[in-house]
Amino acid sequence: MNRMLPGFLLIAGFVGATTFCLNASADNWPGWRGPASNGVAAAGNYPTSWSATENVAWKVKLDGRGASTPIVWENNIILTMGRGGKNVLVSYDRSGKQNWELEVGTEKAGKHKKASGSNSSCVTDGKLVFAYFKSGDVVAVDLKGNLKWHHNVQKMFGEDTLWWDLGTSPVLTKSHVIITVMQTGPSYLAAFDKASGKSSWKVDRNLNAPEEAAQAYSTPIVEWVDGKERIYVLGADHATAHDAATGKELWRVGGLNPTQHQYFRSISGPVLAGNMLIAPYARGGSVTGIRLGGSGDVTKTHVAWTALEVGSDVPTPTFLGDRVFICRDNGKAKGSLATLDLKSGKIVDEVLLEKNRNGFSSSPTLAGHHLYVTREDGTTFVVDVSNKAKVIATNSLNDEFTVATPVLVDGKILLRTFEHLYCIGK
Repeated sequence: MNRMLPGFLLIAGFVGATTFCLNASADNWPGWRGPASNGVAAAGNYPTSWSATENVAWKVKLDGRGASTPIVWENNIILTMGRGGKNVLVSYDRSGKQNWELEVGTEKAGKHKKASGSNSSCVTDGKLVFAYFKSGDVVAVDLKGNLKWHHNVQKMFGEDTLWWDLGTSPVLTKSHVIITVMQTGPSYLAAFDKASGKSSWKVDRNLNAPEEAAQAYSTPIVEWVDGKERIYVLGADHATAHDAATGKELWRVGGLNPTQHQYFRSISGPVLAGNMLIAPYARGGSVTGIRLGGSGDVTKTHVAWTALEVGSDVPTPTFLGDRVFICRDNGKAKGSLATLDLKSGKIVDEVLLEKNRNGFSSSPTLAGHHLYVTREDGTTFVVDVSNKAKVIATNSLNDEFTVATPVLVDGKILLRTFEHLYCIGK
């Protein structure tokens, strides 16, 4: 079975030009988890040591509140924020100079101290940039900041009933931008034509999850399987697979909330590792390895393993070969990095990061054998995972609060805090 993530095919319309696409992806970061949607950066020599004043190429003062991870395409570094009661998209060039900005809709401010109305990261296919805000606004702009279309999914399909702030980011298929809404009440996946904004399909995803457990903030994954696209979604006590052309559910795995805990909302997203979907679940309670394929309810046949109390609440895992890396941000092991065996789900290694009152909301990013893990006070740990995991550097940004994920492109590291956008590396 031929499987491929679409991130490597973004330039050439998903056909051919493999070398060109791979080279392009080395210099770009098209969505919040990178070129292949798995938190793995392209090969390159990236900095391991810096501070707020050392090894900083440039930094930009941000004049609005936002938590989205930047994306990068060519000479555009794009992020979102709220300012003056408006949703705002901003683009900077690779020297930190502002290219353009665009106001799109009325801001719906965040409720949580970690959040804002601009938590969701943008995504691009190299032609258009797509953004999604807590207000329900979904927009497409070109790389010069010109608005191409604008919808509000809450006005189209119903009001937001999330208890907290929007977290899911839009994802792309060959033809569509996909928005997922998982909440207490009507939940769904919706597809809009990338070029025109036309609503192409909408399918319900109403699963039997109690109260807040029905709510999810995770971001789906898109994969090519034998020439067809599939969308994998985690939340409401289930992992589901959908046909990207129609939204039709292909299979599901349940039982991710076996005690039917009413407050088991899901934040951390799934990750594809080989022929396995790695599904961390609510409040770090578990992580499940799911073999891909099948049809209908495959809970009894396709769950390869479940590891209890080793999952992550907020950070999304990444992997290298047959090892899965999970930043544990809850419980007794808070602040540790666990390495799980992909085939068995067993912990094969664990390293404790420096203890601190701050937690982890950023997701780890892997470059070669270096794993970058950013704490909420802006401190980034660089962990060598070539053999037994070892912290080789601890880099502080002087308590600048951050929940955004490190972006690694072209030998540089982009770190977005609530105050600044940093470019690390000379």
